[in-house]
Amino acid sequence: MTMLDIAILCLFAYSAGMVDAVVGGGGLIQIPALINAFPNSPPATIFGTNKLASICGTSVAARSYFGQMTVPWRLVLPAAISAFVMSFFGAAAVSFVPQHWLRPIVLVLVVAMAFYIFHKKDFGTIRHVLHFGTRERILSVLIGGGIGFYDGLFGPGTGSFLIFLFVRYFSFDFLQASVSAKFVNITTNLAALLFFIPSGNVLYKIAIPIAIFNMLGAYTGTWVAMKRGAGFVRLLFLWLLAMLILKLSYDMVAA
Repeated sequence: MTMLDIAILCLFAYSAGMVDAVVGGGGLIQIPALINAFPNSPPATIFGTNKLASICGTSVAARSYFGQMTVPWRLVLPAAISAFVMSFFGAAAVSFVPQHWLRPIVLVLVVAMAFYIFHKKDFGTIRHVLHFGTRERILSVLIGGGIGFYDGLFGPGTGSFLIFLFVRYFSFDFLQASVSAKFVNITTNLAALLFFIPSGNVLYKIAIPIAIFNMLGAYTGTWVAMKRGAGFVRLLFLWLLAMLILKLSYDMVAA
């Protein structure tokens, strides 16, 4: 691999970090770039390398948001713990579940999500005060566990699903949902790495430089999100869903 190839991967990593810091979905940019650069590497190695870079960018984004936004820890913490546990099992199941089985299911879910948000104009633009009782905490555990398993197993759109579910069931606005999703994403990435690193599925010579640029992108993304607010995040979120639909559709046709 030449220095030019690494520089191109770093450019993609910067873009991924910036997008992921605002609405999630950085893997839609970073994973295809890694697959193109290492076409003969097994999926676990691609995912492991991506996870190491992603957790660095996500941590930077979470740190940048922290102190500027209120994080509802009574919901986020149970979701994060549940996501951590289930993400490890999802990563361990990567080798046993054919990825092409998941694409049609995820595609249908993403299309439905995009349709719902597009037609519900005020969805995620207004934050409502919600009582965080036992029911909400149980729901957060279920959401965290389900999304955590999915992130370890497959991954594309994990942050987007978290944001949508936080807005839909906890009445967050898009900005608060994005911030909350970052903390859950950190735990899913960490749990997956606990499987990928010991199994030797991380290309460190690539993961380290793209992690640096992923973090730089995350700094940029958080600054933009805080300046532009929930309405901007909603529009970018819809754009990301459109990209995810195109990506999943292409993967199904090309498979």
